[in-house]
Amino acid sequence: MSDWTIGIIGGSGLYAMDALEDAQWIPVQSPWGEPSDEILCGKIGHVRVRFLPRHGRGHRLAPSTVNAQANIDALKRAGCTDILAVSAVGSLSEELSPGRFVTIDQFIDNTRGRPSSFFGDGFVAHVSMADPVCPRLSKYAAKAVATAGGECAQGATYVAIEGPQFSTRAESRLYRHWGAEVIGMTAMPEARLAREAELPYALLAMVTDYDSWKDDAATVDVAQVVEQMRGNAKLARKAIEAFCKGLPKKRSPSPIDHALTDAVITAPERHDKAVLAKLDAVAGRLFRQG
Repeated sequence: MSDWTIGIIGGSGLYAMDALEDAQWIPVQSPWGEPSDEILCGKIGHVRVRFLPRHGRGHRLAPSTVNAQANIDALKRAGCTDILAVSAVGSLSEELSPGRFVTIDQFIDNTRGRPSSFFGDGFVAHVSMADPVCPRLSKYAAKAVATAGGECAQGATYVAIEGPQFSTRAESRLYRHWGAEVIGMTAMPEARLAREAELPYALLAMVTDYDSWKDDAATVDVAQVVEQMRGNAKLARKAIEAFCKGLPKKRSPSPIDHALTDAVITAPERHDKAVLAKLDAVAGRLFRQG
């Protein structure tokens, strides 16, 4: 086996991984609450894989109730070194038509009230989110989609909305004005929390529709979205298999592996022991260093 343990977060339409060898669903407990589901553990080629369906099997969780803190913490506890997330999105760009895939390189967080950090009173830390994804993983993901027979654009700005309703036409046009190119409901605060957990993160977005910004097009049709998701998910499963098999056997270190170095502001003598206990996985590297 290689040095990689890849956490796969499956989005809408992606609830299992057929390519996994020695697959077994394993419950992982988190001090941050209940993860979306058990974690499907196995391997693809030379890579260990930990698969977590973001909405749970059967899509039982709404976007606002997905516990991103517990999900990221559980994947960290399961030994993940990196995360590839897969999400269904609407397109805010003419060029990103339904059925296409795109790797995300920037985010606009327009969600409301979701817990967005592992850190707070008793252990304050500030990590950089200027470049919120791992470019190495994103390149591997784009190549994997091509290997699987799909089309994948590289680099887009994702605006995260609260949901569960789709956008009004005015909102959709506003997001385009902001510079967003795709729209979804779940990648934030997921990407923020992955960075705090020192997990390199990439997001592979699957376009299902044109949202509601086009005057000459119908609004989002849920039945059509679901049908498009089925086709996208089939390609996504092939791409994930190609992604894992295409990784080099040796995992080179990433700067994100040490995102918390110099990020903690709270003086050691003021650390809250109860808070530290919850951070044993997320910030465990710092504690092991003493």
